[in-house]
Amino acid sequence: MDVRTPKIPEDGRHSFFRTKSVEQSIRDTEEPEHALKKSLSALDLTVFGVGVVIGTGIFVLTGQVARNNAGPSVAIAFVVSGIVCALAALCYAEFASTVPVAGSAYTFSFATLGELPAWIIGWDLILELALGCAVVSVGWSGYIRSLMDNAGWHLPTALAGSTTNETHFDLLAFLLVLVLTAILIGGAKLSARVTSVIVAVKVAVVLIVIVVGAFFINSSNYSPFIPPAVPATGGGSNLKAPLIQVIFGYTPTNFGVMGIFTAAAVVFFAYIGFDIVATAAEETRNPQRDVPRGILGSLAICTVLYVAVSVVVTGMEKYSRLSVQAPLADAFKATGHPFWAGLISFGAAIGLTTVCMILLLGQTRVFFAMSRDGLLPRFFSRVHPRFKTPYRSTMLLGGIVAVIAGFTSISELADLVNIGTLFAFIVVSVGVVMLRHSRPDLPRSFRTPLVPWVPALSVMASLWLMLNLPTETWVRFGLWMVLGFVIYFAYGHRHSRMRRQVTERG
Repeated sequence: MDVRTPKIPEDGRHSFFRTKSVEQSIRDTEEPEHALKKSLSALDLTVFGVGVVIGTGIFVLTGQVARNNAGPSVAIAFVVSGIVCALAALCYAEFASTVPVAGSAYTFSFATLGELPAWIIGWDLILELALGCAVVSVGWSGYIRSLMDNAGWHLPTALAGSTTNETHFDLLAFLLVLVLTAILIGGAKLSARVTSVIVAVKVAVVLIVIVVGAFFINSSNYSPFIPPAVPATGGGSNLKAPLIQVIFGYTPTNFGVMGIFTAAAVVFFAYIGFDIVATAAEETRNPQRDVPRGILGSLAICTVLYVAVSVVVTGMEKYSRLSVQAPLADAFKATGHPFWAGLISFGAAIGLTTVCMILLLGQTRVFFAMSRDGLLPRFFSRVHPRFKTPYRSTMLLGGIVAVIAGFTSISELADLVNIGTLFAFIVVSVGVVMLRHSRPDLPRSFRTPLVPWVPALSVMASLWLMLNLPTETWVRFGLWMVLGFVIYFAYGHRHSRMRRQVTERG
């Protein structure tokens, strides 16, 4: 009797976990019709990172979380979230320098986990970045309308966006996304130049908040720095309750020491975007050196600014009296300085512009990478003959996001952006360890320290923050993933370039 181990078919046609070699991924970037222009530097990448991270978080979440979750210790919550992001950033930096290809976590997972897991993470990133761009564009529209109202200009109600009770077309959010789409089609370098100007204005406003606000600090507002703990609201059977409460019966607290970690799960939204730097690796002149610098540099700058702003704003006004909608501007109003308040509102509006553009940039690059692999129609992976940008996918996605932003009030779906990003963090962290074992021979210009301990900590920290998100967010995320599976098995798997290459060899 033949007792030899059965031979696994080499064609791999029925395997959903076939990986795409790093060498093949890099060769695909050299096809003239599908090659992006290399024009970005480490400074450009750092500006992209700061441009997308400094936005809603610093202008809104500082006051919201201080008032509802942590008090003055919100500064510590920003540090905790920054540490979670730093763990993931170290993993992203190694991957992006080893596999300098568009697609970020999608490309990394294809090289380590296989085609189906890569599709899952790519589909997840499309949701995360599209929804994030739409949400931020609606927020931008609100700031602009507020500035227009102050000047005596008013949009017709039918074009002024949705309110709590009525749904209207948001003309400003719609036009913003279309304008940014046109800029992105014009090239990554043009996008970087526009971003550089806007980021300079935005960071200047943030520094003004820190420097000017420091003169209005009342030290008594810091007492108590960690307010006494109170149970968080929400029953165990409520879909709005955190998943950890539904599963384990653990009730998160607001304030107190544990309230800092509850707050960290909320302010994590403020950091979303630094990983988008990795999606531009293929358009970087020296990705092995510059991508790690861009990722880690932008994260470090943003963490320092977040902590400084949160310390200043909770010192200017008692945390229990902070505004939820516009805490920085209102803190200056409360101290009798309306000029600075107006300047901050202007900075917030300007700042959100770059957030939208870079989220859209990241989404189009993920879509482009999936299209180039055949998992989405190859039609969308053609680059513009002059600008060398994925103009077809950019126009498609820009149009879709513009419509979503114009017609939908989706602020309640913002938690989906958090869960999508954290899921990507876990995949990348696991992938670093797997690639170390499967391809130790690969040249790595940046190496994640203390492997596997740093990736393991990244996974556990990300999972903890995911468990603190509402149960309904997990349900919506699951439904989106089910739709993704349907599309993959109906189209992606059948048209996969990797599958066809294996079949031809067989």
